[in-house]
Amino acid sequence: MDLYSYPLPKDRIAKKPASPRDHSKLLIYNTQTDQVQFDRFINLHKYLPTDSFLVMNESKVLPARVLAKRENGEEVELMILPSEVDHAAGTVKATANKRLRLGQRIVLKPEALLEVTEDTEKAFTFRALFDLHQLPKLLLEIGHTPVPHYIGTSELSEAELRKKYQSIFAKNPGSVAAPTASLHFTPRVFKKLAAAGIPSCFVTLHIGLGTFAPVLPEHFETGTLYQEHTTISPQAAKEIRALKAAGRRCTAVGTTAVRTLESFALGHKETTNLFIFPPFEFALVDQLLTNFHLPNSSLMMLVEAFLQHKKAKRHLKDLYALAIQNDFRFYSFGDSMLIL
Repeated sequence: MDLYSYPLPKDRIAKKPASPRDHSKLLIYNTQTDQVQFDRFINLHKYLPTDSFLVMNESKVLPARVLAKRENGEEVELMILPSEVDHAAGTVKATANKRLRLGQRIVLKPEALLEVTEDTEKAFTFRALFDLHQLPKLLLEIGHTPVPHYIGTSELSEAELRKKYQSIFAKNPGSVAAPTASLHFTPRVFKKLAAAGIPSCFVTLHIGLGTFAPVLPEHFETGTLYQEHTTISPQAAKEIRALKAAGRRCTAVGTTAVRTLESFALGHKETTNLFIFPPFEFALVDQLLTNFHLPNSSLMMLVEAFLQHKKAKRHLKDLYALAIQNDFRFYSFGDSMLIL
C-alpha cells in the first residue's frame, strides 16, 4: 500500500473547477521517453498522437444526496444509488451516515417513504413506499449534488454545482459521482480534437460503490469491486472495434472508461465488478487521461497498473510528487494527467 500513500497539502484540494474548465493544468507523461511536460488542458490535442481516439463515459450525475428523517424526526443523510433500483421488487439501495434498523422507515417527503429491508454493511436495501419511477424527479426536487465530503462547504450554489459537477456531454442519468476526467472538456476542446482528426466514442458506467468505496482485503482476495452498471451500445462497440482494427490508439478518458472497456474485452455485459490493480494486462486501452486521486483508492491502483503495463520508469507517486511541486490541483475538481 506504500505505492498509494502520499502527503497532500490541504490547499492542493480543488474546491471548484478551473474557470474556464478547459484551462485546468495538464501533466503529460510519455512512458516511452520518460519525458514529463506541463500545459493547459485546452492544448490536449497537441499531445495526443494523430492515430488516437477517445472513449468517454457519458453517465450523468443525479443529485443523489438526500437529507432525510427517521419517523421520530431525527435527521439522516442518504446517498441513494439510482443505478441500484429494482422496479420489479420495488427496492433501491443507498448508503447512510448512521446505522439503521431493519423495518425502520425513512421519510424523504411525507408522501415518499423508504423502509429498510436489508443491511449488508456496504449499503442498505430499502423498499420504496412510493412509485420508484418517480425517483429521478424526486431527487431533482429534494436532492443535493453529491460532491465529495473532502471538498467541504462549497462556495458554489446547488444550481452551480449541478452544472459544474457534470460533463458537458453527460447524457444517461445514474451516477452518484462525476467521471471527473471528463469535466475538463469544452466545445472548443472537441473542436480542436476534431480538427486534429481525433474522434470520440461514448460508453456508460454509472458510478456507485465500485468506484468510490474504500478498498478492503476481500477485494484483493476476490479481484472484484462492488458491482456497477455499464453500457456499450452496439454502435459504440462497432466503432471501437473498427478503430482498434485500423491500428488506432484507444485513449480512455477516466478510470471508469478504462473499467468499462476492459470489462467489455473480458466479456462482461451490462455490469462490471472488475478490480484493476498491478499486474494487469490491458486489452483495449493504450493511453489514459485521468485526474489525481485519493490515497489508497482503487483508482490509484488502476493507474499504477497501467503505468506498469506500459513499462514506465516512474511510479504514480513519482508523478504525483511532480504535480504537487508544480502547484497542480487534486481530486474531483482538480487538474489532470495524460499517460502516453
